[in-house]
Amino acid sequence: MIRDRIESRRRARQRERIRAERKRQEHPVGSVGPNGTVLVRPKKKSWLSRIAGQWWERLASAIYNRDFSGQAEQYDAGSGVLDYMLNTAGQGLWGAVFPLLTIIATQLSGAEQAGMFSMAFVTATLLMYVGNYGVRTFQVSDIEETESFGAYMIQRFLTVTLMLVASWVYLRVRGYSGDMLVICEGAIVYRAVDALADVYEGRLQQEDKLYLSGISMGLRSGLAVVVFTLLLFVTRNLRLASLSLAVVAVATLVLVTIPLTLFETDRSRKWDLVEVREIFVDCFPAFAATLLYALVDNLPKYAMEASLPYDDQVYFNAIYFGSNAILMAGGFVYKPQLLRIAELWNDRSRRGRFDLLLVAMLATMAVIAAVMFVFVATIGIPLNGLLYATDFERFRTQSYLMVAAGGLAACIDLLFQVLTVLRHQAVATRIYGIAFLVSVVLSVVFVRTMGFNGAVYAYLVSHLALFGMLVAQYVVIRVGS
Repeated sequence: MIRDRIESRRRARQRERIRAERKRQEHPVGSVGPNGTVLVRPKKKSWLSRIAGQWWERLASAIYNRDFSGQAEQYDAGSGVLDYMLNTAGQGLWGAVFPLLTIIATQLSGAEQAGMFSMAFVTATLLMYVGNYGVRTFQVSDIEETESFGAYMIQRFLTVTLMLVASWVYLRVRGYSGDMLVICEGAIVYRAVDALADVYEGRLQQEDKLYLSGISMGLRSGLAVVVFTLLLFVTRNLRLASLSLAVVAVATLVLVTIPLTLFETDRSRKWDLVEVREIFVDCFPAFAATLLYALVDNLPKYAMEASLPYDDQVYFNAIYFGSNAILMAGGFVYKPQLLRIAELWNDRSRRGRFDLLLVAMLATMAVIAAVMFVFVATIGIPLNGLLYATDFERFRTQSYLMVAAGGLAACIDLLFQVLTVLRHQAVATRIYGIAFLVSVVLSVVFVRTMGFNGAVYAYLVSHLALFGMLVAQYVVIRVGS
């Protein structure tokens, strides 16, 4: 069914191209047009100007006709290589936004202001898990469209609204004011738009146009970095630069992401309230697990905020970014293999190969962590010193510990994906709940007694405990199968 729709759209676009070519042949350059004027070759524009002009004409036409979904599609379904390259580039740029903006804020505003921005962005990213609600994988795997895209949109609008309400409550409870309040508001709106755009980008992936999803994500992220940097360089006002993130995100959502999705995908059937409820119910385990892990990942930072200066947030995040890079790189390795994992598990005669594949992927996570360790030991520490304008040699041991924690984080995410394939995600969610409680105790006690070092130790031990529990759970499931 999906293949038939894609092929039908491809043939329709081909017919449009043939008609356009015939029209050009009827009125070539130098001939007299229908109104008596001589047709001349227009001045050649740059590729960027042509793309922008064509997009604006398409958008203006849709607005004038009040019909976005009825517009003819212009982009073909993605090939495997194109999808992988552009989506990886978009996701990579999205993941680089936080470290890039932190470095820029440190260079242009100083460590204390950058620490405030860093803490605000951490909070906004944590709240984004409420907006996303763990729906993306469920949505893109809904090939038969059991739930309509309209239902996914309504559900996402509700969760993003819940995210903004929770943000308002959090900011009031924390008592933020002045610079910190405005910086938080800019970062939160930016991440709220990320959460809302995700449902449209998920629709593009569902319709076999993942590369367009990567372009949308990359454009939003890239423009945010550029505008933030220029504004902060000119004004040296971090509040204004933070608010610009929200403005850029909203603009790209309205002018690019939403129209692109409506232009390039089939019109959604009418949504039903029951579908919205089903999405909430079916995606709750994934939502709970991802939110709990995000809390485990960030609790040391909140413990630091309560007792340490904001400068330490910058230094902690600087060594944390290496850990996060391992997690992202690991995801690029094993996420394309999830379908193969599921196929191996469903065939009882191939369970041995399933175990070997899992061990091989865990070993790959260890190799990635080892490569990062070498990078940090040789280049990373001096590079951080240059980027953050401080001596990171004093954080050498802590940097090594964070690399180890990053390797554990990659293995944890892999094991959770495997348990989900095995349909034991509910058990995994309970494990995350236990790890959250462990992390609360460790973060508070370690940071109060050991300061900055305590935050690093709490982060590492929490991940080690979570990894051990997930491995034990997998062994129990495997023995019982």
